[in-house]
Amino acid sequence: MTNPVRNPVRKRNRLPDFDYSTPNAYFLTICTAQRKNLLWDAVGATIGRPHELQLSPAGEIVQAAIAAIPEHYPACVVEHSVIMPNHVHLLLRIRADENGRPMVAPTVSTVVAQMKGVVTKRLGRSIWQKGFHDHIVRTENDFWDIWQYIEANPFRWAEDSLYTP
Repeated sequence: MTNPVRNPVRKRNRLPDFDYSTPNAYFLTICTAQRKNLLWDAVGATIGRPHELQLSPAGEIVQAAIAAIPEHYPACVVEHSVIMPNHVHLLLRIRADENGRPMVAPTVSTVVAQMKGVVTKRLGRSIWQKGFHDHIVRTENDFWDIWQYIEANPFRWAEDSLYTP
């Protein structure tokens, strides 16, 4: 009798009992497959991202897809974002209505899947790694720390944990 092959148990990406459609802010990191540098026109050994450096055609499509998120999901606001050579950071907020009640909102996973799908359709191929990383923003200080991280990220590209030359 042979032993069945067991696949390794994958670590869960999301908190098990958290509703990712609740009004809150979420910090998201979405990577390209194999962390390929596809989203900037030129990725070199510069210390920071020069202001004149342009997004690649794929990067421009990603930028348009991010900008369209609130059009598809009115309860969602992209508070801040940055497109790096091989990943994207989003500070996404799911809003409540004027009375503090949750608006009809998709889950964070639905928003990311839709954004990835739009980019894939426009490019004619997928450029994305499976899944994404999320962080639930719990305090105002956390929100502003993430905002500053997103703002500074292009200038510290060579020091980034996702850096690939």
